[in-house]
Amino acid sequence: MFRIDVDGEHAIVEFVLDGYIRVQEMESFVQELERATASLSGRDIKIKADLRTLRPASPEAANMIRRVQEYGLRSGVVRVAELVESELVALQLNRVAENSHTDKILRRFWEEAPARRWLIFGDEEKEESPSPRPMPG
Repeated sequence: MFRIDVDGEHAIVEFVLDGYIRVQEMESFVQELERATASLSGRDIKIKADLRTLRPASPEAANMIRRVQEYGLRSGVVRVAELVESELVALQLNRVAENSHTDKILRRFWEEAPARRWLIFGDEEKEESPSPRPMPG
């Protein structure tokens, strides 16, 4: 099962993937996700992926995830926040993200509030951090 919502105000595509996703359902998900992403064309798009109840995907489904991540990068996705609980799913998603190069814009979260805050504001607080301290010695 999947659900996709678009937050037009903040240019965030939010989706939930739940349980074991068969290839046919993954095809439908990918098409809808591409449509949702395209609806925000020309903006800095952010993705919030709730994968806390996702079961490990088949190699075919994982390959579809990789392709849709590549599409996202070409379409203006600048940040991806994943909510993941299963270590096995996290390992599979790490491999997929590395292959699609999404790993460079991806962060994992345990809770929705910090994920959403990062998607909207990015790393603004880090930009104002003090210079590193010199090493004692």
